[in-house]
Amino acid sequence: MKLLSIAIPCYNSENYMRKCIDSLLPGGEDVEIIIVDDGSQKDRTAEIADAYAAQYPTIVKVIHQENGGHGAAVNAGIENATGLYFKVVDSDDWVKEEAYRQVLDTLREQTGINRVLDMLICNFVYEKEGEKRKKVMNYRHILPENQLFTWEDCHHFTKGHYILMHSVIFRTKLLRECGLKLPGHTFYVDNLYVFEPLPYVENLYYLDVNFYRYYIGREDQSVNESIMISRIDQQIYVNKRMIDYFTERGEEIREDRRLYQYMYNYLEIITTVSSVLLLRSGTKEHLAMKKELWEYLKSRDKKLFGSMRRGIMGAAMNLPGKGGRRLAVDAYHICQKIFKFN
Repeated sequence: MKLLSIAIPCYNSENYMRKCIDSLLPGGEDVEIIIVDDGSQKDRTAEIADAYAAQYPTIVKVIHQENGGHGAAVNAGIENATGLYFKVVDSDDWVKEEAYRQVLDTLREQTGINRVLDMLICNFVYEKEGEKRKKVMNYRHILPENQLFTWEDCHHFTKGHYILMHSVIFRTKLLRECGLKLPGHTFYVDNLYVFEPLPYVENLYYLDVNFYRYYIGREDQSVNESIMISRIDQQIYVNKRMIDYFTERGEEIREDRRLYQYMYNYLEIITTVSSVLLLRSGTKEHLAMKKELWEYLKSRDKKLFGSMRRGIMGAAMNLPGKGGRRLAVDAYHICQKIFKFN
């Protein structure tokens, strides 16, 4: 059995996938690199993937499938993984070798102890095109360092500090046991990936290294604001699925105070992002969609709706009139500058 399986979803990725794969090869025989060619037809993605598999047959495996979107590619990676742990690295991102080796050493150390590690968390770096200063997302002063801990050992997560797909390595069996199945042909499913497995996570470990490099700069990138608005129906779909999951499992999640607080805050920020994108568009259709989203939350759980609606972000997203909408969007843009998200 391999120590770590790394899935690389690829869709017409020939221009950047080599940098990603090459950054992962130093893991050697401890690592299984699963390149998922998600129906690429416009370039040489499939050919490049097969070439790596031929050159590194004991490390690289390739899955060719019909196009199903990022979620379907991640699902295929989980289904075919043989590693004890599982990581997703997008094809336009990469990892730093020194931190990579520390991650593997940590995973190796954790396999020999009685308590099972469910989720390893590391820092990630925004590699934003045109910016010399790189924003590092770390979890210092929030998570205990270099030790196994539980949710109760966590400190309060501040706004802008969330555990994203770039941050995490899950135990592979946990992902299968929790029944995670990401929807196909849908963007923004990474939010589900780092949300739905959390009630199954008992033991966590934080390694304070800048491991993952998250590239931002391509015009066609899914986190580009204009593209997010054009795909707002998919953002809303993911948002509603998160609402459903949280409300259906509310009693179970509430048993762990810190876990509940974290998942509540994450759902709140995703609902805020959905709302502000709809406000940013400003069309009648999108304003109606924003109202319907909040009504959906109310229909699922009135107490949850009331709590979020009275919060600072919920109140800002529901200010009346054009002036209120303008204030909400301005506040969002200030947060963009502070936290460096798109």
